[in-house]
Amino acid sequence: MTAPAIERLPAGKFDAAVDGLAALLVDAVDSGASVGFLAPFDHRQAAAWWRAQAPAVAEGRLLVWTCRHDGAVAGTVSLALAGKPNARHRAEIVKLMVHRDARGRGLARALLATAERAALDAGAELLLLDTETGSTAEHVYLTGGWTRYGIVPDYAGSPDGTLRDCSFFFKRLDPE
Repeated sequence: MTAPAIERLPAGKFDAAVDGLAALLVDAVDSGASVGFLAPFDHRQAAAWWRAQAPAVAEGRLLVWTCRHDGAVAGTVSLALAGKPNARHRAEIVKLMVHRDARGRGLARALLATAERAALDAGAELLLLDTETGSTAEHVYLTGGWTRYGIVPDYAGSPDGTLRDCSFFFKRLDPE
């Protein structure tokens, strides 16, 4: 498979991408990913959540990328830039998701690498994220140069409401 093109969604293209992003978010929740939502979770709810992110995208506080496969959004990642003056050196990786039909092809790693490069371009040399302990996503971070600095028991609920442990990670980026 050829590596899919990863595209940053500027404010002017964000609204047009909401439908595809919503479909991806629904797939993530339906497949059990702990991304902040409980089942049942439908397309309308997912689209509303993404639309609520539009002001942050327009202000440049949230950078969003997608990759497509066969015309559909196959994956996404977002980078939340810190707004506090004393935190401009750091950012947070949020909503790294790959459609269940596209997993195992390196899309998560490619999306993550894109966000890491963009963080450096934005002046952020320290990245943070959290993910469900023991998940496939955790494996991506553990093997991708991220450092787990703690596990909080029962931190977040899975889509069925079961409380799950959460691993917290950081990664220092080298501007060289």
